[in-house]
Parts: sequence; C-alpha cells; structure tokens
Amino acid sequence: MRLLHVASEIYPLVKTGGLADVVGSLPAALVKRGLDTRLLLPGLPGILDGMVGLKPVIRIGPAFGAAVVTLSIGRLPDSGLSAYVIDAPFLYRRGGNPYVGPDGNDWSDNHRRFALLGWIAAHIASGELDPDWRPDVVHAHDWHAGLVPVYMAQDPSLRTPTVFTIHNLAFRGIFPMDHHTDLGLPARRLTPHGIEFHGKISFMKAGLVFSTRITTVSPTYAREICTPEFGCGLEGVLRDRGTALSGILNGVDYDVWNPRDPAIAKPYSADDIEGKRACRAALQAELGLAKQDDAPLFAVVSRLTSQKGMDLLLAALPDLLKEGAQLAVLGSGDGDLEAGFRYAASVNPERVAVHIGYDEEMSHRFMAGADVLLVPSRFEPCGLTQLYALRYGTLPLVRRVGGLADTVVDATPDNIQSDRATGFVFDDASRYAMGARLRDACALYQHGETWARIQRRGMAQDFSWDDSAAHYENLYRSL
Repeated sequence: MRLLHVASEIYPLVKTGGLADVVGSLPAALVKRGLDTRLLLPGLPGILDGMVGLKPVIRIGPAFGAAVVTLSIGRLPDSGLSAYVIDAPFLYRRGGNPYVGPDGNDWSDNHRRFALLGWIAAHIASGELDPDWRPDVVHAHDWHAGLVPVYMAQDPSLRTPTVFTIHNLAFRGIFPMDHHTDLGLPARRLTPHGIEFHGKISFMKAGLVFSTRITTVSPTYAREICTPEFGCGLEGVLRDRGTALSGILNGVDYDVWNPRDPAIAKPYSADDIEGKRACRAALQAELGLAKQDDAPLFAVVSRLTSQKGMDLLLAALPDLLKEGAQLAVLGSGDGDLEAGFRYAASVNPERVAVHIGYDEEMSHRFMAGADVLLVPSRFEPCGLTQLYALRYGTLPLVRRVGGLADTVVDATPDNIQSDRATGFVFDDASRYAMGARLRDACALYQHGETWARIQRRGMAQDFSWDDSAAHYENLYRSL
C-alpha cells in the first residue's frame, strides 16, 4: 500500500507545535509496518536546507502567484523517509514562522501558499507529476492541507480515498470569500454545503466536508468536537459526517523522548530514578531557582494562551507558592500572559523562573528536572507534553479534557491504592479547582514512597506509535 502524507511542518526541520512531532513520527511508524509511505511538504527554508539528496521531479511553472514551482524529492535526515518538496521561492522562502510574518500577523497570502500544497497533492494522486509513484490513500493533516480532497474532487475519474486529520479544530484556516478567485475552484464549492463558513472560506471545513474519512488525535476529543462547547462552529458538519469521524490517540517517539536522552544532566530509569534528582538540581541552577527538594518543582512547556489554561495557572500561582513549591515556565504566546509570568518571576526570583520562547533541548531538561508538569488546558485535542512527562517520571497535572482525559489517571485514594494513578486531574476551568489539585500534589510529594510508585507507574506507560500506527493501517485498508 502506497500512502502520501501532506503537512506544513515536520520535526526536526520545521516545528511550531505538536503537528510537526506527529508528522515526523507517524509515517516512520507506518514504514516499519511495511507500508510505502511518502510525504509532501512546502519548500520552507528549514525543509529545503534539511533534506538529503533533493533532486527535481518536474518543473510545473507558474501557479498560485509563484512564477517558478518545482516539485523535488529527497530524504529526511533522521528517518530516511522519502519526501516531495514544493520549491516555490515566492511563496515559501521566508524567514521566521511558517504562518506568521515579522509583524505577528498571518502572511496575507497564506490562502495561496497552502492551496498550492493541496493542489500539488491532488496532481500527485492523479499520477500526473510522478509517473513512477502514485498513492493508494492520501492523508492530509490540519487546515493547511484542507484543500487536498477538494482539488482531488475536481477530477471525477480520481477515486483515491482521503483521510483528513484534525490536530486542532480551533485553527480553521479562514479567509475572505473574495480570495476564492486565487484558488481556481468552481462556484459550486463556495456554498454552505462546500467550503463556505459564515460568508468566508474555511480550509478546515473543506477537509471535513470532502475527505473520505476524518480522524482526530484522541477518542475524547472526537466526541467533544461534535458539541457546541468544543466544535468551533463546525459541530454540525462533524455530526453530519457521523461514523466517518473517529479518534486515534497520538503516539510518542521514545527514541527522542526518554530519560536517557543526551540533552539532560544525568540519565536515569524507572529502576534507578536517582538521576532525576541531579536533573532537578541542574534545572534549578540553570534557571536561577533556589536549590530545594522539600517541595515539588512544577513546570510548564506550552504556548502561553488561554486555550492552554495559562490564565488559570497565573490565578492559582499564590496557592502553589504558599505550599513552598517552585514554578518553571518555558513558552511564548499572549503578551499579557507573558508579562504576568515575568512579573511573578521578578517578585519571586528564587521560586519562579520564566524563559519566553521555545528551546527544544531546554524542553527536555524541563521534562527531566520537574516533579510535576502542568497542562490545565481549556481544550486539548491530544496533548503530547503530558505523554513526554510520564516517560520522564514527571507527574502530569491536567484538566479532564480531550487527550488529557484519555492518558492521565487521577491520583485519587482508590487509584493510588490499586496502583493505577499516573498524575492529577481536575474538572472545572477555575483557579479554585486547579489550586486544590496543586495543594494535593504538594501534600502527596511529602510521601516519598507513594510518589515514587506513581512515577514508576507513569514511566511504564506505553504511548509509542506502534498501537496508533496499527489503527491507522486498519483505517487505510478499510478504504
């Protein structure tokens, strides 16, 4: 079986979030299962610079505002997977964020940049661009690839099935309706039964309406997005698709995320967890925190947004500090939240540390050095950081939504007694509910043997890609 995965970013070449981790890991897991899997990626500078053995397949000519478009193929540097790259300098050779300009606003031509990604995928599927390879299934990831099934539907003879994965429904790829003239789509697609969304165009809706099957990245999130609370205005579309929608939990690449990785101060394991103390001390020293071990070190590795519940954390921070605990924050996002965390660090310099921005190696040191990872999200399609934390023996403290609900078992007295607990869970999106669990975590930390038992239980969890890849293979074969 030949599979084409279409996405806008991939770890380790270009990463803005969990999408890159998934795209960097799932295709490799499918290859291990014997499936002939290739990727299609935009020619962003990090991707062009990182590919190995890149060579042209075909020159396509002017398209979507670019005077020169060349489809090339090469191999990814870490996995060796084959990947097509769209080299369109006018659209993709830009510094910084793949989606946002230096002014912090979306690139004004994002509709053309990602329409080209979908258009090329459709023509690879039709066999026009590479006569030596044609996919049996095309798998499109998130709104950036939402037009893939729409362009494929333009060829009535093309029967290749499509899978569309929602990584975060909140990002719907919305553009003004008058941008449709740049997309080359007939008027019949620009209706409420097509890609029209409240008088505008939505690439996300396009993927939901036109794909053969829809997946999202956890079973709970698949149910949640069919409700008004989590559906972002698309819950009706998703309910209409019925059994075409399913949830498959994301996996983790344990070759990258494990307590023996080279980025941390000292390796350790579930059998010998002593090295985690050294990682904790090293992180405290790096961040300028007081060296203490009589209360837990809480950590955040996240976008600093209200979606991630960072306002709840700021509100509950006095509860954490009252218990004598420490907080380390790694991330960036809303200016007000960044300022709030910076202020907290300035008035509590030995108790709160903040690093604004993202640093891949530092995120590993946070996972290894912290005692508790905080993920108080208002909604969370899957979440990967809590899965990373479990492998490092860092207990997640999460809100019971989406993939967080699917992956963390609350440390209630019954769950602790039966050796099932792996972290802490709260329900209401309030500082009081979160503060109560912060206090519970601090209290349980004083019971060293119980804490160590929960750590070992978390480290034993298997969220590798093996099981998830098997579910995807079954889905592909059913099509």
